[in-house]
Amino acid sequence: MTAFILWLILFIVCWPAALLALLLYPLVWLLLLPLRLLGIAVDAVFDALKAVLTLPARILGYRPDRSH
Repeated sequence: MTAFILWLILFIVCWPAALLALLLYPLVWLLLLPLRLLGIAVDAVFDALKAVLTLPARILGYRPDRSH
């Protein structure tokens, strides 16, 4: 809702910039999509690495403190 109100203010103050932003938003989203997918893949690799490194401790019965 806030983004819509900001867009309306931009449209009133400077309508060419608002229309340009409206047209460029899908293109920017498409350009950034591979970076998001790369971020998801890197996060998955780090989670797998953490699981492998903490496996011996979990096998021996260590349970992290869940009070946080």
